[in-house]
Amino acid sequence: MSDPAGSRASGPAGGGAGDSTGGGSFLPPAIEAAWGVRERPAKGPRPSLTLDRIVGAAVSLATAEGLDAVSMGRVAKELGVSTMSLYRYVSAKSELYVLMQEAATGVPPELPPPGTDWREALAAWAWAMREVYHRNLWLLRLPVAGPPATPNMVAWWERALVALEGTGLDEGAVLSVTLLVSGYVKNEAVLTADLAAVVGASDDPPEEVMARYARTLRRLADPEEYPAVTRILESGVLDVADDPEDEFRFGLERILDGVAVLVAGRGTAS
Repeated sequence: MSDPAGSRASGPAGGGAGDSTGGGSFLPPAIEAAWGVRERPAKGPRPSLTLDRIVGAAVSLATAEGLDAVSMGRVAKELGVSTMSLYRYVSAKSELYVLMQEAATGVPPELPPPGTDWREALAAWAWAMREVYHRNLWLLRLPVAGPPATPNMVAWWERALVALEGTGLDEGAVLSVTLLVSGYVKNEAVLTADLAAVVGASDDPPEEVMARYARTLRRLADPEEYPAVTRILESGVLDVADDPEDEFRFGLERILDGVAVLVAGRGTAS
């Protein structure tokens, strides 16, 4: 993998008396690999494997069969090599997960033209992030390994922060808004994926699944004990399947409404 900032072997990230968990630095092996600062053998035959091939095979497995299908042994089988040969490039499955996330997330879209309103810019960023999740649903099941620290993840973070420039918010508030919006995007994607899995497990169309759910609640929920639920049921809104994009748009706009209030008051995160 290339190093977007050039060689760092002698810099703080790539050299010196680091610990034993990385290639001579204080960085975890996965982060070194993502930034291209891990030391490589200078001599010897050209290896038949590459880190990109390993990560690509793992991503393909996760996309086709889900994250649970990804193991060092299974990836090795897909590549036609021994499991032990993978450990020359990837120290553990947790490292592989980090590199898979980096590869699947990809480079963020370019920022809107200069002068674009912060709200439009941040909304575009949120929709682009949502697309990444929905294209790679297995990303939603990855364990959280820490704050963004790989090139593509940092680039996505950068785009969101830049979108909020000119709002007058201090850096703490800008960071809090970014976390709020990114959290909403991921949570919506998880919920949508889970609901889609429920519908997919049924032979009925989404409309019938929702209508059956509403009928079940009408039979079980006592109107006196659950008056608010009863009003929702009587309105008929649960009898139809909403467009997930409409739901996402509604929630995102309400969050941005709140951010607009903060911007108008030039507030700070508490």
